[in-house]
Amino acid sequence: MQNLKQLHQEFLEHIEIEKGRSLKTVENYDRYLRTFFDFVTNEVGQTKASDPKIITDDIVRKYRLYLNRKNLKKKTQNYHLIALRMFLKYLVRKEITSLPPDRIDLAKVPERQLELITEEETERLLDSPNVKDGNLQGLRDKAILELLFSTGLRVSELCSLNCDHIREAKSGEFSVRGKGDKIRVVFLSDSATQAIKNYLDKRGDMNEALFTRIPKSGKVSNKTESRLTSRSIERIIKHYAIKSGISKKVTPHTLRHSFATDLLSNGADLRSVQSMLGHANITTTQIYTHITDKHLRDIHKAFHGKGRKKYKKS
Repeated sequence: MQNLKQLHQEFLEHIEIEKGRSLKTVENYDRYLRTFFDFVTNEVGQTKASDPKIITDDIVRKYRLYLNRKNLKKKTQNYHLIALRMFLKYLVRKEITSLPPDRIDLAKVPERQLELITEEETERLLDSPNVKDGNLQGLRDKAILELLFSTGLRVSELCSLNCDHIREAKSGEFSVRGKGDKIRVVFLSDSATQAIKNYLDKRGDMNEALFTRIPKSGKVSNKTESRLTSRSIERIIKHYAIKSGISKKVTPHTLRHSFATDLLSNGADLRSVQSMLGHANITTTQIYTHITDKHLRDIHKAFHGKGRKKYKKS
């Protein structure tokens, strides 16, 4: 009989090969499951911890208490439980007796709070880079901001873009590979197209990356390691938010939120926005609807309390 250590490794290979998950996702599942197996070993000892049958309702209940008492956020606790549930589903597939995966219930999390900036703040942010005199860094940062707001790209998707993605774009649209290795089409606004053109026209290098580090010399290196990382983009956005006088926390994801709310508040339908954001489930997109419905206040004002007014007049 296979032990949990062997099954753990096989599971990771399964989600990488058969499921096609990214290496980062595989690493996360590995980390979450190691936390669980370490906990089980401490509870029952090394010998018993190798048997898949040791995963019981009682063990999972104690594990949930353990995670909660580590003061982890409910969302983070759920990541651990989702990894365990996926592993148990794999055991079912292998016809190995263990706890049924549907016995794992996720913790209830509070409704997600969105970090939003106003339209006026968005405009200030987009206009904040210094593009005078063909400043390459300013042109690059302007292109980053305009592209994020125009497409709603995730920061990881932005970092992975190459110059060819833009050069081969037809009618202001191109394809990106997003979460779950899914491909979707994104669209460039006129201002984003112009900002990227200004930036690329100033570049005189052969580096394939669209967004790269710019040395003090002003000349972009052809080395692949010069590609900007997600952390670099976050620092750039934070810099310009402060420069724009925005007191709220602003991240690349804030511009993704701004992209979605801008579309919905101007009449776009939820399904279209879901496709443009690359959301697998429309419930993820629905977090924006209560913010962007401009008509609710007017409806309340127009129709609420009419009976009371008539009563007071009589």
